[in-house]
Amino acid sequence: MVSAMPSSTTTLLLLAVAAIAVLVVLVTWRKWNAFIALFMASLVVGVGAGLGPMVTLKHFQDGLGATMGGIAAVIALGAMLGKLLAESGAAQVLAQRFSAFFGPQRVGWCVAALAISVGLVTWFAVGLLLLLPVMVTLAHETKRPFLLLAIPLLSFLSVMHGLMPPHPGPVAAIAALGANTGAVLGWGFLIGLPTAAVAGPWFARLAAKHVHVDPPALAAARSADRPRPSFAVTLFIVCLPIVLMMLGTLAELVLPVGSGLRGTFTAIGHPVFALVIAVLAAGWLFQRACGFSRGQLLAFTEQSVAGIGMALLVVAGGGGFARVLREAKVADAMGELAGVLHLPPLLYAWLVAAFIRVATGSATVAITAAAGIMAPILQTDPGIHREMLVLSIGCGSLFLSHLNDGGFWIVKESLGLTVGQTLCTWTVTETLIGLIGLALVLGLNALL
Repeated sequence: MVSAMPSSTTTLLLLAVAAIAVLVVLVTWRKWNAFIALFMASLVVGVGAGLGPMVTLKHFQDGLGATMGGIAAVIALGAMLGKLLAESGAAQVLAQRFSAFFGPQRVGWCVAALAISVGLVTWFAVGLLLLLPVMVTLAHETKRPFLLLAIPLLSFLSVMHGLMPPHPGPVAAIAALGANTGAVLGWGFLIGLPTAAVAGPWFARLAAKHVHVDPPALAAARSADRPRPSFAVTLFIVCLPIVLMMLGTLAELVLPVGSGLRGTFTAIGHPVFALVIAVLAAGWLFQRACGFSRGQLLAFTEQSVAGIGMALLVVAGGGGFARVLREAKVADAMGELAGVLHLPPLLYAWLVAAFIRVATGSATVAITAAAGIMAPILQTDPGIHREMLVLSIGCGSLFLSHLNDGGFWIVKESLGLTVGQTLCTWTVTETLIGLIGLALVLGLNALL
């Protein structure tokens, strides 16, 4: 039975809705920069709650700094690793070997495997643009409907981006909620892979019957003169940071507290150490294999960080917005709403993330804001499974991508779709990911 909420709680919730409405209007209608829009939404909350503009500014800056301190290094290192994979031709090496292994009859699963491998260490848009020439080539060679390859690629890349560190949203949620990175990776694979399989290869067979899309024109071929790393070297680099993070988690589970070996494995399993090791290994191995100079490697790493500057600022702005929501007691009010509605915390977290995602069009903003809102609830209910909470928020952040989402337009333009075709394919795929992921999170959490 739903009980009544205090008027102050209702006022704060209405204030939160107003702030998110401001965010939506500024980002989608007025076309403002997302960081500035987040700051203006924070002002609406802070001033509306009686904090005043200067106090609101201080809380926003504190949240921005705390978020950047927790995730900036991980995101930057992940971008460096992705850039090295792209420039060395390692992604094409993976594509060729995976294609030969799976064969033409299982080309959809070949694309899915490529998306998992590349998507783990690159951003969604980067992975899509990196693998698009490979996918178009496979479509021409196998004569299979283009959507049978495109939708699995989108599905698995999206799941990797929304659920798996070192991507920005999951990293921010892990930091805000105090979850374990290795455990999020492990549970994320267990939940994300079947989710992406249903929303990808399974849905692709249905979509290809009703939506006909020709592959876009092939891009210019990559220079054959440049040497490329071997498949073994490429696979080693892709798997290295994942294995190190998993080892850190395993050490915390099985080795005694105070053990020197536990401390060593925990250190190298930290995302920053794991990615630093992977970037250094990639630089050394790709330099030897491809003949890169040290100056070229330096340029690649600098270019990769320069390209994510605005994304880092938006993620940090999401953290600042979440801090203002918390200091204005809006997060507490949303926690009270969960109690009034008697919703399970994981379901409530998913709903909050999904609401912000649909409203703002940004999965990363949805994750960072929802994690900040859910953090105070952990103090009142310490029994909540933190890793499942991160994954629930991640699934909610992928729900219902539509016209206010930059990813929607990247998919449309990259694949040569109309707006209607994008809604019938990409939007449905994202909606399936959000719903199926939530169902698996709730089911697994019940077993745990």
